[in-house]
Amino acid sequence: QVQLVESGGGLVQAGGSLRLSCTVSRSILSINAMGWYRQAPGEQRELVATITRSGGTNYADSVKGRFTVSRDNAKKTVYLQMNSLKPEDTAVYYCNADGTYYDSGYIRAFDSWGQGTQVTVSS
Repeated sequence: QVQLVESGGGLVQAGGSLRLSCTVSRSILSINAMGWYRQAPGEQRELVATITRSGGTNYADSVKGRFTVSRDNAKKTVYLQMNSLKPEDTAVYYCNADGTYYDSGYIRAFDSWGQGTQVTVSS
């Protein structure tokens, strides 16, 4: 089983910044895409940003120009730098990653989610 450990959420005023981090908790063979999703109360989970192993990125229109996703493959970590935050960015943010790992003589695939971290932006 592969777990993702998130950190970096909190309370910030509108216009402020936060940086989220998410690290894969065990030894793995490969990580393909990594990304961030968010879920506001009463809403469905939605994509925020994703990044491929080679660094290709994809953003939701609502965060383009304000958020930046990056990753450090050696540290098995994905980041989300959030600038110019707005109250509508308030949500629980979840990271996601998929790839492969070695377990008991077998190569297994994983597609895991972090535990979620609360981001609250006050007006």
